[in-house]
Amino acid sequence: MSTRTVLTVHDLRKAPKVLLHDHLDGGLRPRTIVELAQSTGYEGLPTHDVAELGRWFQEAANSGSLEPYLETFAHTCGVMQTEDALIRVAAECVEDLADDGVVYAEVRYAPELFVERGLSLDQVIKAVQAGFTEGERRAEANGHRIRTGTLLCAMRQHARAAEIAELAVRYRDAGVVGFDIAGPEAGFPPTRNLDAFEFMRVNNAHFTIHAGEAFGLASIWEAIQHCGAERLGHGVRIVDDIKTSADGEVQLGRLAAYVRDRRIPLEICPSSNVQTGAVASIAEHPIGLLAKLRFRVTVNTDNRLMSGCSVSSEFAALSEAFGFGWADVQWFTINAMKSAFIDFDQRLDLINNVIKPGYAALV
Repeated sequence: MSTRTVLTVHDLRKAPKVLLHDHLDGGLRPRTIVELAQSTGYEGLPTHDVAELGRWFQEAANSGSLEPYLETFAHTCGVMQTEDALIRVAAECVEDLADDGVVYAEVRYAPELFVERGLSLDQVIKAVQAGFTEGERRAEANGHRIRTGTLLCAMRQHARAAEIAELAVRYRDAGVVGFDIAGPEAGFPPTRNLDAFEFMRVNNAHFTIHAGEAFGLASIWEAIQHCGAERLGHGVRIVDDIKTSADGEVQLGRLAAYVRDRRIPLEICPSSNVQTGAVASIAEHPIGLLAKLRFRVTVNTDNRLMSGCSVSSEFAALSEAFGFGWADVQWFTINAMKSAFIDFDQRLDLINNVIKPGYAALV
């Protein structure tokens, strides 16, 4: 990879970026959480001070384990139980991403998490789509064009994957571009949801699978070989199938070689991986090795609130740790755009008419 001056967040915000792995309920503005708690009557927040609440989410997420990290979502989901709240959160999500220079984003959420106050799954989806549309409108009014695609998630510890998959297909002409399963990996292998993935395949629909984050190679192998995942959500543990000798020679195991040869995209989320204990630090993150070996690596935020990050800040941290320059950031970005779940012509249009010209203007 190239070695250049470390890129700053300020520099990187100007660059067109693509985001494939971002959770709607993990990216709320702290002020919005406080205001929605007050307007909806949610009483569970640890504090109503906006600055303190933002710090609390990051500190609570820095547990070094996936399960406690996931517990922070009780509060974000707790304030997202009305149509108005969902519309507001979705619109602000798009605004924030566009303000960071993101030109295409796939934002995911689990509709089943927002029905505690009586909303139907269809009402949840329609409200979020209305919010995304409004966010795109506001962003364009501020001079930032962004396209948003939706991924519907099923929670792997529940038994609604087939139902959510059917919704993903039903709404694929209304902004939903794919399906995913999320939640705790350990004890809930992706093969529990084979019927959902089979439904997506027979309907020529796209899906990614959270795999290889908290659990290892077996999760990745199942997601690909049993379930047919097109992309891997995180997938960082693929490094466990790569051996580096003392003299620096690298040897790929059968699974790692398959993932690289098939160009299966890895939705890497560096800061989140550190917080959940998947890796020890950004400097020790295997993304440096995976990029050097030319895996189909993409850079993502996962949960911007919990990690206190943006796409630009993730790239800035990687630039500092690994010396990534503009050519590398463009490579990651084009990787992501190639791997998006929208039509080929639309991907090509964004690559040739937005992304490449955008980087050419920066170099």
